Amino acid sequence: MTNKSAAEVIQVPNMLKLKVGGRGGIDMAAIAKAEAALKSLSGNFAQWLNDEIVKLEAARQEVRAQGLTPETVETLYLRAHDLKGLGATYEFPLITRLAGSLCKLIDDPATRLSAPMFLVDAHIDAIKACVRDDIKVDTHPVGKVLAAELEGRVADYLAN
Repeated sequence: MTNKSAAEVIQVPNMLKLKVGGRGGIDMAAIAKAEAALKSLSGNFAQWLNDEIVKLEAARQEVRAQGLTPETVETLYLRAHDLKGLGATYEFPLITRLAGSLCKLIDDPATRLSAPMFLVDAHIDAIKACVRDDIKVDTHPVGKVLAAELEGRVADYLAN
């Protein structure tokens, strides 16, 4: 007993493929141009990174002056989040990792106001030390220990 049903298959044209150009839609020349532009800006990275760290430090000083309030901790979180995104771009992937750990510590709005300030301070001081001592990667002996210790402390705190 086979029941054959009549079906009609409609082939819809791939309009996206027509717009993008199908295979090879990525323009390698454009990528090379973007990489060259980024490389030409790399001389500014140190100053830009220092500017971001000044903003992070200012956010910490606001927390110290006013306490952990929804506003002060949100500003601190945003500054840490910016560094998390920019660290690798500025050739400091360790800062990305440390700032990511700080973000994890104060990520949850429900618990961020009770974050231990000594742990916030440790993250910010570690980020500043990495720049001061030019510790860029987590394979550096000091960078490895800093990242592991801070991430471990955050994990322990969040587990409780």
